[in-house]
Amino acid sequence: MHVGDVAAGEEGQKAGPESPEAVEQSAPAPETQGRSGTATFATMCAGQIVSLFGSRLTSFVLGVWVFQTTGSATKFSLFAFFAIVPQLALSPISGALVDRWDRRWVMIISDTGAALGTLAIIGLLRSDNLEIWHLYAVTAFSACFGAFQGPAFLASVPLLVRKSQLVRANGMASLGASGSLIVAPLVAPFFLSTVGMSGVIAIDLLTFLISAVVLLMIRIPRPKKVSVLEGGDKSLFREALMGWTFVRERKGFVALLLLFSFTNFNMGLIHVLTTPMVLSFATEIELGRVLSLAAIGMLLGSLAISIWGGGRRNRVTLILIFFGIQGLVLTLGGVKPSIPLISAAVVVFTFCTPFISANVQATWQAKVPLDLQGRVLAVRRLIAMGSLPLAYLLAGPLVDLVFEPLLAPGGLLVDSVGQYIGVGRGRGIGLLFMVIGFSVLTMLVLVSRYQPLRRIETDLPDMVGDEAITT
Repeated sequence: MHVGDVAAGEEGQKAGPESPEAVEQSAPAPETQGRSGTATFATMCAGQIVSLFGSRLTSFVLGVWVFQTTGSATKFSLFAFFAIVPQLALSPISGALVDRWDRRWVMIISDTGAALGTLAIIGLLRSDNLEIWHLYAVTAFSACFGAFQGPAFLASVPLLVRKSQLVRANGMASLGASGSLIVAPLVAPFFLSTVGMSGVIAIDLLTFLISAVVLLMIRIPRPKKVSVLEGGDKSLFREALMGWTFVRERKGFVALLLLFSFTNFNMGLIHVLTTPMVLSFATEIELGRVLSLAAIGMLLGSLAISIWGGGRRNRVTLILIFFGIQGLVLTLGGVKPSIPLISAAVVVFTFCTPFISANVQATWQAKVPLDLQGRVLAVRRLIAMGSLPLAYLLAGPLVDLVFEPLLAPGGLLVDSVGQYIGVGRGRGIGLLFMVIGFSVLTMLVLVSRYQPLRRIETDLPDMVGDEAITT
């Protein structure tokens, strides 16, 4: 069960070797196999998508089981909390180790470790001993391996793909992930009724095996060491610190990280509360359809960015534009308990996601030296996603203790806001979604005026070449 994502000096200056912690040299492109490098990326990506499909099946059935068993939004949100905290806690050292080790083997070992967690759930189910706290523990265990999986995969992309194709390659990865999001919620109820919960999780276990076999069949080149520590200190702590130093000295990326930290907090609330909101007035079948439609939106967005490739427009501008669209549709999705309205909102929302993620990934991959990618991407995850645990912890209490009572019969907002968006179960979550949408739009207005953020593309040198190098 998988658990489930910056370089400028002073404003107007180019990043250079002035860092007190690390000396950056010009980073030549790694030796790749030209066209076969793209084929290797496609093969690696396919294996990860198969594994992701199995994980989506497990996440769906376990998520429904947790909410139906407990009826608590708080306990449901804790499921996501334990999925992210270990990844964040291990990020500083996981990035440094990814840069030290063979990235292919890091992904293989990560898949194997997560598979052990899946195997534990199967054992608990078949012995009829599965409890909520078991899921929390296994999720945290698997998340420890996820701390290595993500940076290893992302840091491998620029080793295999040309700079001009980075946006398209990240879009292709998102395209495959979107496909699994579409299919998994649709087939999960069928598998659940035929092979049972343990059977669904066994399918997940099989997908881990397929992913590991695929990784064993390919080779990922290792980057040359061109970023060196002063004094030759190669301790793990000092190497991990290089990633933080690289980010800290570049104001544009610091601003981008803070923006994502804010938006990820809001997205964390949405992630854990969408299922309770839909189930408050609809069935599990309708929930599956909503999630599948959301995945269709992501699929269409991934297909669009894969074909388009981002064009010549500034990547940061594209990121801000699509964030703005997401903030707008969030306010619409909470207006009333309507499956068509919520479905339309999530389709538009998820359509924008690949445009944001592909441009963000490509920006980091192009501007960070290849041998620092693991460390810097791990720092990025730690800061940008560090707000998620707080969101997961607050989501349940915010709904159960604040927003739902406001729009429950006799609540404070029944005679005002309730006249427009409705009263009763789930309407508090709808109100929270609208508040989140307005806050995202407000934040975007503020950060769009910050020049170091807007000029990341021009102020920072590229660290990845665009020429095709053959071995």
